[in-house]
Amino acid sequence: MVLDCPNDYRPCVGIMLINKQGKVWVGKRFGDKMPIPDEFIWQMPQGGIDAGEEPATAALRELYEETSVRSARILEEAPLWYCYDYPPEVQLSAKRGKFKGQAQRWFAVAFDGPDSEINILQPPEGQHQEFSEWQWMDADKLPELIVPFKREVYQQVVAAFKHLTS
Repeated sequence: MVLDCPNDYRPCVGIMLINKQGKVWVGKRFGDKMPIPDEFIWQMPQGGIDAGEEPATAALRELYEETSVRSARILEEAPLWYCYDYPPEVQLSAKRGKFKGQAQRWFAVAFDGPDSEINILQPPEGQHQEFSEWQWMDADKLPELIVPFKREVYQQVVAAFKHLTS
């Protein structure tokens, strides 16, 4: 795995889950320990890549762990790794200051199941709850809902996958 970011960035995946109507799944973060204002508490699923794990495999695993979704297939992979820096107050709480930020590989994923498949309140296989609410929304609204330090990445992701959500 070759990152387009410095080595002190945590390798992660992000998932833009798209339903049959072209809407994108977002969840309201639950029990967040980082200092994030309430208006920026919505985000798409994301998470770390395990040692030796391929990013596409990590994307489907993280999607399942956070949303219980199995009826999904990868449509497209973003062409680049997108990087962002943690603000100082977040960096201190993020993995005990080990990382300066995140290097994210994003995937557009089609959701082929019914909404009833989504279960964020009781995550599978003993995973901890990431989200307290969820909704489908237009992709162009996503950057407004994310914390400012991730906003540029969300703008890039929306631009990369816009043709799949129109």
